[in-house]
Amino acid sequence: MSYRVYSGPRGAEAISPLEKDRMLFKEFSSLDEAMSWARHVNDSSRTALLIEGDDGTHLTRSEIAAALTHPERPPIQARS
Repeated sequence: MSYRVYSGPRGAEAISPLEKDRMLFKEFSSLDEAMSWARHVNDSSRTALLIEGDDGTHLTRSEIAAALTHPERPPIQARS
């Protein structure tokens, strides 16, 4: 199982499927690692724009931000 965290410049919006092929990403073996990287990216001069997993996980920029703002919330369910 792998999860990809796509990032872009601060203030960037959603990624289109065509843009995704040209975007920077880092791959992780767990969602926890991916979320940790997204937190690191958001604390720097970049923004985590999308997390996608082989299991169907699809978290948008706003969903990532919400999950990082409220860590006590239950985990977000994967969308197919």
